[in-house]
Amino acid sequence: MKILHKAYSAIEALAAGTTWPEHTTPLNIRDSGKKQFWPKGFSAGTARAGIKSGKRDLVVITADEPCSAAAVFTRNLCSAAPVTLSKEHLEQSASSMRAIVCNSGNANAATGSKGLSDAKTMAEKTAEVLGIKPWEVLVSSTGVIGVPLPMEKINDALDTFSAVLLEDSCADAAEAIMTTDTFPKFFALDVSLSTRDIRICGIAKGSGMICPDMATMLAFLVTNANISHSLLRDMLSKATERSFNAITVDGDTSTNDMVAMLSRSAGSEEILPGSRDAEIFHTALESLMTFLAKLIVRDGEGATKLVAIRVEGAPSTSDAQKAARTVANSNLVKTALHGADANWGRIIAAAGRSGAVFNPENVSIKFDDLVVLEPGYVSDFSEKEAKKILGRSEYTITVSMGNGPGCAVVHTCDLSKDYVDINGSYRT
Repeated sequence: MKILHKAYSAIEALAAGTTWPEHTTPLNIRDSGKKQFWPKGFSAGTARAGIKSGKRDLVVITADEPCSAAAVFTRNLCSAAPVTLSKEHLEQSASSMRAIVCNSGNANAATGSKGLSDAKTMAEKTAEVLGIKPWEVLVSSTGVIGVPLPMEKINDALDTFSAVLLEDSCADAAEAIMTTDTFPKFFALDVSLSTRDIRICGIAKGSGMICPDMATMLAFLVTNANISHSLLRDMLSKATERSFNAITVDGDTSTNDMVAMLSRSAGSEEILPGSRDAEIFHTALESLMTFLAKLIVRDGEGATKLVAIRVEGAPSTSDAQKAARTVANSNLVKTALHGADANWGRIIAAAGRSGAVFNPENVSIKFDDLVVLEPGYVSDFSEKEAKKILGRSEYTITVSMGNGPGCAVVHTCDLSKDYVDINGSYRT
């Protein structure tokens, strides 16, 4: 239970500082151990397959009827076998899905034709257990690259699902997809639409190999809202850009990144494009995804701080994004954050090499509300006050480039010695 208590502490702390949009109600995460935390019509099962010794390392999330489905995948050229197969299944099934299966501890990446065969076997076995078609299953894996999946262990674990009801909790499901994460990441929102209340629930994993380029982690979301595939795909893609594509831990993009969502339509009016309900749902979805994205950064390998890099006044959104991402990814900036060193020179230097267009003479920088640099390179601030702010576990650095319309926010974390220790012995 120790790992669950850590999750409660981290999630509740972040939720306490979050302003949720109108028409949404966060669920009490202390209820996450109940099956009812999932939206109606969804359930999950987990197992200890033995990929990771003694730990949950396999999860199946399923719906009681075909769902609209959408997913966003890594852009890494060396994408893993489950990514390739899941893309094929979305196309083959016309994006109508019934289940997601995911293992942790092994990425099934850089495993050639055997890897693709193993991913297909995972889909086929899951389909057999649930009584559905293999192409109605999305497959995902996470863990060490370049090692074949232990398929006998996975098949044996999936067999157990045929003998029991899938009644594991959202927290259990989130735990089963962890690798170097220190706590499971999950959350749910009730959303009031014009005709009924619906629920969106999500789990995520990630703490290393996190850099904005879709999606640099895994996330699985489900909802009992009635949304067409095309609208769901559009909403998920846009929300990803402002959530999972706006975080970084270490500048690395994984081979297995996936954000997938299932939408169950039974007994409800369809949410139509351009409607008020579509607007309400999209806002709620983006808020939930942003919350999960922040949890990933807060749990970054060796991280002690969650920092928002906000760039405003840029000539364009593109310029703002370039500058924010470069500052957020800078190892020199991130080590200064860890040491609570108010070294604003590293920030302006990173922005200057980002490719963004701006006049350096116009730049100002703030740590929360403390101005540390004014236009014209004027810097006169209290080092003591700056160190106090930078010593907090969460704060915002604002870089103003002038009076342009461009604005972007990227969430990052500090870089500590623990990051080196974790990744220096990842396989051993």
